Amino acid sequence: MLNIIAIFTGGGIGAVIRYLTGLIILKYSHLSLPPATFIVNVAGSFLIGFLYIFFIEKQELNPAIKLALTVGFCGGLTTFSTFSLELFEMIKNAHFINAFLYVIISIIICVTAVITGAYIAKFCI
Repeated sequence: MLNIIAIFTGGGIGAVIRYLTGLIILKYSHLSLPPATFIVNVAGSFLIGFLYIFFIEKQELNPAIKLALTVGFCGGLTTFSTFSLELFEMIKNAHFINAFLYVIISIIICVTAVITGAYIAKFCI
């Protein structure tokens, strides 16, 4: 039961941060690609890469904390469904080049963020 509460709490916090990031980015950004989803996905990818290595090194940490931060927080923060909807809207509106760029850039940078997070965790621990 503690694990479920931890995931619920972490997920709620991550989702609220994603929502607030969207509001802030929408206010200040005028890009043709959806920057808020991209930013939270890159940040979440970096964080989960970092946490993956951190938790390997710190095995004594409570499993509920690990779940709260990875499954909960990172899962609530990042959003594949919003990414997919944004792609759908680009395709529906015949913005094929933007859709293609969004997919390629997101995949390359998010995977790079995971690798960078893991590398930094190894360096710090």
